[in-house]
Amino acid sequence: MATDEVRKDLRAAVAARQELGPEYEAEIIDSFLEKLDARDVHRRLDALPEPAQRRHPSRETDPGGLALAIISVVVAIPITAISAAMIGPFGVVIGWLGLVLINVARAAGRHR
Repeated sequence: MATDEVRKDLRAAVAARQELGPEYEAEIIDSFLEKLDARDVHRRLDALPEPAQRRHPSRETDPGGLALAIISVVVAIPITAISAAMIGPFGVVIGWLGLVLINVARAAGRHR
């Protein structure tokens, strides 16, 4: 199951051990094991999905938030006119507060 690269590194470690002697054996083994650990980490990172697939849906993949914002602005015009004519400034505040709360609820639900 060992790859050619691992076999090559192991042969190099054994050759270094034979050349340097037993007093450097621990350092040679540690160096070889660090290389194996680094390869394992890289292999696991390569197996992870692409960052775009791990992220939450963005506007490009989930256009519902943008559509809601556009609809809110379009609906805000008649809501403002009707509420101002019927109730006054307090009605405008209530109408806009409702639109803002709808958009905030959508954004909060999307982050979950």
